[in-house]
Amino acid sequence: MLLRLRITLPDQPGSLAKITHALGSAGADITQVIVLDRGEGRALDDITVYWPDAAPREVLAEGLRSVPGVTVEGVWSTREAPGTYPELEILKYITTAGDRALATLIDSMPVLFSGDWAAAGTEREPHAVVHSSWRAPAEVPFPADTPSRPTAATLGSGLHVIAAPLPPLAMTLLLARTEGPAFHRIEVHRLTRILEIFLTLPAVERSVARQLRRPG
Repeated sequence: MLLRLRITLPDQPGSLAKITHALGSAGADITQVIVLDRGEGRALDDITVYWPDAAPREVLAEGLRSVPGVTVEGVWSTREAPGTYPELEILKYITTAGDRALATLIDSMPVLFSGDWAAAGTEREPHAVVHSSWRAPAEVPFPADTPSRPTAATLGSGLHVIAAPLPPLAMTLLLARTEGPAFHRIEVHRLTRILEIFLTLPAVERSVARQLRRPG
């Protein structure tokens, strides 16, 4: 299976080599490393690894914690294949999805962001769910007030979310992650750019309007 690891480590020569050695010794195969932040002598990295399905994740975390100066922020499952650009593929599909443009976007969000589920609903209370991915709960915890731009938060339940407005559609999008760390500002920025492109695609607004007019 694919796992995503978020770690902080000393930003100095040799640190990544120690991480690579620790992961290799634990039995993980590194497929991708992304630097999210650097500053004040520390770096924040997302590392994607192949990990045996039957092996406990704690073995992986313990191996990393054995490296001096390393903090494990989170270990969680991902379906985002390393070295690919899935958002480009999804946006290509959306251009020909017709009335399923919004559904295609929502269904792709958990894969694109290593999350658990996503949903879109009307922005005014009581929120009506327009479409949700297959793991979304029956009661989607939309925010009482839709933020003016995509915003990350951690709810009292521990659920990590990004709430984003879809202004032309009068909707709110909610992307959720139940395991792993909170959404990073780089992930929020990436989602912002995807939504900006989505909302400018021809016929998206008209296709969603037709979907909403259909009898339930």
